[in-house]
Amino acid sequence: MTPAADTAAPRVLGRLLRAFSWPELRHHGLRHATAVLAVMLGVALAFSVQLINSSALSEFSAAVRSVNGEADLSLRAASGSLDEALYARVAAHPEVRLASPVVEVRTRARRVGSGGTPAQAQPVSLQVIGLDGLVAAPLAPTLMARPVERASSDEGDRFALLRPDAISLNATARRALGVQPGDAIEVQAGLAWRRLSVVGEVGATGAALGVMDIAGAQQVFAQWGRLQRLDLQLVEGAQPAAVLRALALPPGVSADSADDAGERVSNVSRAYRVNLTVLALVALFTGAFLVFSILSLSVAKRQQQFALLGVLGLGARERLQLVLAESALIGVVGSALGLALGTGLAAAALRLLSGDLGGGYFPGIAPALQWSPGAAALYGALGVVAALAGGWLPARSAQRLAPAQALKGLGELGGAGRSAWIGPGLLLVGVGLALLPPVGGVPLWAYLAVAAILMGGIACVPAAVGGLLSLFPAPRHAAALLAVERARRMRHTATVAIAGVVASLSLSVALTVMVASFRDSVTQWLDVVLPADLYARTATNNDQAEAQNLGPALLEGIRALPGVRRAEGVRVASLRLDAAQPAIALIARPLSDPARDLPLVGVALPARTVQPGEVGAWVSEAMVDLYGARPGTRLMLPLRAGQPPVATRVLGVWRDYARQQGAVVLAEADYQRLTGDRTVNDLALWLAPEARTDALQSQIRTLATQQQLDGSLLEFAEPRQIREVTLRIFDRSFAVTYWLQAVAIGIGLFGTAASFSAQVLARRKEFGLLGHLGFTRRQILATVAGEGAALTGVGALLGLGLGVAVSVVLVHVVNPQSFHWTMDLLLPGWRLAALCASVVLAGTLTAWLAGRAAAGHDAVMAVKEDW
Repeated sequence: MTPAADTAAPRVLGRLLRAFSWPELRHHGLRHATAVLAVMLGVALAFSVQLINSSALSEFSAAVRSVNGEADLSLRAASGSLDEALYARVAAHPEVRLASPVVEVRTRARRVGSGGTPAQAQPVSLQVIGLDGLVAAPLAPTLMARPVERASSDEGDRFALLRPDAISLNATARRALGVQPGDAIEVQAGLAWRRLSVVGEVGATGAALGVMDIAGAQQVFAQWGRLQRLDLQLVEGAQPAAVLRALALPPGVSADSADDAGERVSNVSRAYRVNLTVLALVALFTGAFLVFSILSLSVAKRQQQFALLGVLGLGARERLQLVLAESALIGVVGSALGLALGTGLAAAALRLLSGDLGGGYFPGIAPALQWSPGAAALYGALGVVAALAGGWLPARSAQRLAPAQALKGLGELGGAGRSAWIGPGLLLVGVGLALLPPVGGVPLWAYLAVAAILMGGIACVPAAVGGLLSLFPAPRHAAALLAVERARRMRHTATVAIAGVVASLSLSVALTVMVASFRDSVTQWLDVVLPADLYARTATNNDQAEAQNLGPALLEGIRALPGVRRAEGVRVASLRLDAAQPAIALIARPLSDPARDLPLVGVALPARTVQPGEVGAWVSEAMVDLYGARPGTRLMLPLRAGQPPVATRVLGVWRDYARQQGAVVLAEADYQRLTGDRTVNDLALWLAPEARTDALQSQIRTLATQQQLDGSLLEFAEPRQIREVTLRIFDRSFAVTYWLQAVAIGIGLFGTAASFSAQVLARRKEFGLLGHLGFTRRQILATVAGEGAALTGVGALLGLGLGVAVSVVLVHVVNPQSFHWTMDLLLPGWRLAALCASVVLAGTLTAWLAGRAAAGHDAVMAVKEDW
């Protein structure tokens, strides 16, 4: 060959590449647009969830830092409050520059109208902080109250902040209560309302917050001589560990830093955020299979074009790079569009859901969108990687093409030569990964197990199609026989046609089973933990319950009321066992029969297991994972600051879906003997058969009024109402899950539609030949629809099986490792049947619609192309 020919060959080849390859993106834009759409949705969902989570967590962490201040150390009681006498001893230490005492109470507040009556029907949650303004300014500048009229010459305004009935509110509280400085509000203290004057404002962000002088807060909330925390600023060069050793803090007093507080905030919501992110990536995972389907069909249709390019000098490596470049282009375009869409979705969700996403982890905050270039680069790269992963096997098929045979129509781009052990091998790998423990509290191996099971199942599609269809008896009708035989004998194309729908359906089945199992387990749990006829409490949530409690006199009076067969009080308090973990719940209640009173998991140990000097305790499942509190182990509980920890013997484990951080139950008599605390937060009432609930509620409120209490502050609920509210919160928490599930299965069905359309349109010659052999158009359409029903039917069965396998991993591995609770597996038959039927119907209808476009006059004329 001459040098001129050597120079001209690359130019000619380049023109051929442009002529044969890139117009594919233009001429078959619908299929490629489908792949771009799948990548776009996957990236958009994952990126939006990341933006929502990071924005909400950042805002919530900033609010926590704003409230906690800039102290080097904070001293807190593991349970209850600190003795104020500790303040004087700590402040006198030579290495403590400043010591700021803090009273902190979560309560409810309402606005007072001009006539002195409540002007707000629904109270709002309010965090009240009492500070000593003379020492707190350097430690908590955002909590420093300031009068609105700074330029006023009235010196009384400067001292108004120190009045015991004065409070200053942040912007969130003023907006929620609808008040301005000079107005009045009422805050709940036990079963009473205390009126306060709004005299100033504070700059702290986050949830509704009010700041008072520490003496006023102690007076209003009956906290005389008690503190919730001591914030310390050390002298320069002082080592916190050495200072703590020198202070010799009494038992039950712990110290943490600002970093510990931030870590606790992250730990509380980490499992929810990680699971939501993984769920959002499901759409991207499904999109990768859709890219695989689209490019497999594209490569198959261009088989002779690739063969011609190969004969003209395009090597196998260049064919591989060409298809990968096509998939990369799909990934780049889809990722760019997905990042833009994800940003818009995140901004809308933050406005509508306030960063909560239904999980309830970030209450009371309205975070602004915090766009992250690093996250955008990461999720954009994930979109490109997903597209490249989807295009890898089609690219390898183009690379293995034999040009000479393909030009004669004898080429084979199927996967017949693939190793048969890949699918079963991946399934076994998935089972092995599911048995591994979590990594840093995240079920990383379980997620990889789910991916391995899905990919292994999809690799088994051709064998499953052949095996399942061979079980069917041969149909007598010619169209049905042709449909079944073609689907069975051309099963190597089944992976291309139904890979996306198998992936999306299996994930949808798994999520459906997981959510149904969870909901059913919660319903059964509620039946056990709500045995009484009527319940009453002083606070609307657990954060407020510790400060809003009832005295023993009211409980004794309720027991004496006619119509009350039995009345039990429950004391719920927080208990911190680990500075890196959120506080657990300590529950004291009567326990006549723990096996009946608690939803126990497994068999409880007998009471004789408790040794002298110990008390029996029953722990939730989270305590086992987080603190190793298995039955028979000894658990030390710091019940009172300044007193040695109490030794408890774990007698059993119970299921608790209300407290992810863990809970410990003690018998009421043991708790009162050890702490001297006889107050209760909740009431459980068993009524006489003739008693009327509304009349009894009125009697209890009247009794509270007789004891100088405000009976209207008691919240009553029947078990039915509590169950309805709980399940409504449950459904709201999983609303995002349902939506992401619908998107994933929609992408899979759309991909199946595109695959069937492309395959049917590529078979015009076949349909033309059938027409020449005497098949009517109706029979041809029946054949195509039957083939679609056969393939999608097998895909539905395979997706159902894979989904159940994945649901076992989700229910028995992911949930316990993420949230530290277990549940019973439930298969909702009618919902699973509806999912599978919708897939089969969509596949059949898609094949029939595609057949209508291919089985016309052009199909008959196409037969002449080979004559």
